[in-house]
Amino acid sequence: MMKDGKVFRIIQENCWDPEIRIKEMNLSGVTVQVLSTVPVMFSYWAKPQDTLDLAQILNNDLAATVKKYPKRFIGLGTLPLQAPDLAVKEMYRCVNELGFPGVQIGSHVNEWDLNAPELYDIYAAAERLNCCLFVHPWDMQTDGRMSKYWFPWLIGMPTETTIAICSMLMGGILEKFPKLKVCFAHGGGAFPYTVGRISHGFNVRPDLCALDNKVDPRKYLGSFYTDSLVHDHDALRLLTSVIGEDKVILGTDYPFPLGELEPGKLIDSMEDFDNKLKDKLKAGNALEFLGLSRKQFE
Repeated sequence: MMKDGKVFRIIQENCWDPEIRIKEMNLSGVTVQVLSTVPVMFSYWAKPQDTLDLAQILNNDLAATVKKYPKRFIGLGTLPLQAPDLAVKEMYRCVNELGFPGVQIGSHVNEWDLNAPELYDIYAAAERLNCCLFVHPWDMQTDGRMSKYWFPWLIGMPTETTIAICSMLMGGILEKFPKLKVCFAHGGGAFPYTVGRISHGFNVRPDLCALDNKVDPRKYLGSFYTDSLVHDHDALRLLTSVIGEDKVILGTDYPFPLGELEPGKLIDSMEDFDNKLKDKLKAGNALEFLGLSRKQFE
C-alpha cells in the first residue's frame, strides 16, 4: 500500500483473496470471519463524492465475497462519514441491498469526535435499520513524541479508542440513541482500566465533564461491546469483568502483526473461564451483536 508516494505497508494476498483466507481460517479453526475494510482506506479527508465512490467499490467487493461464501464470511460496510447525508444513503444500501448487518466507522471523522451533532443522523439511521457499528481507531498522531517505537499503533490506537468511547458516553449518544449497537476495537483501549478515574472525575468536576450528559459514564457498562484483542490473560479477565461477559467479542486484527496469530488462543487458555463463557466470547456475543443466528452458518 502506498501513501503520498511512499510505501505505507506491505500486505499479502490474504488481505484480498478469499480463497487464501479460507485456507488460513481452516488451519486455525475459524469457521466464520467478519470482513471490513482497512481503516486507512476510510478516506474521510477526501472529497465526499470521491469517498462515496471508494466506499461503494469496497462495499460491493465485500458483498460479492460474502455472496460467494455465505457460510464463511460476514460483511461490514464503510461510509463517507464526512458527508452524513451520503453516509446515511450508503448505510441504507449496505443493509437493504447488500445485506450487511452493520458498518465499520473510524474513531473520529476529521475534526469531529463521535459525539458531534453532525453524526446524529447516522446514529438515527443505524437505530432504524438495526445496523450495528464497529468502531476502529485510525488517523493517530505519528509525529513528534509519537514518531518512535511504533507508538502510533501501540499507544495511539488504544488512546483513540478511549477517546471514542468517552466521546460517545459523555456526549450523550447512548442517551439519545438507546437502541444503538456499538462495539469498540482492541478491548476498548484504556477505558476498562481507567473507567474508575473517568467516573470519579465526572463526579468531582461536573462543570468540566457533565456538559452534554448528566449520566455517569460508568452506568453505561453493559450497554456497549468491545472486542477481546488484549494479548494478556489478566487484561482479558478485567475486560470481561468490567465490560461484561455478554459484551466481549473475539477480535483478531487478522492478518496484521498486532493481531492474534492463532485466533481464540487467549480465550481458550483462560483456565478460570468455563466452556459456556468461552463460547460466548468466541461466537455467541458476536452473533448477538450482529443480529445473526448460528443456523445461518451450519
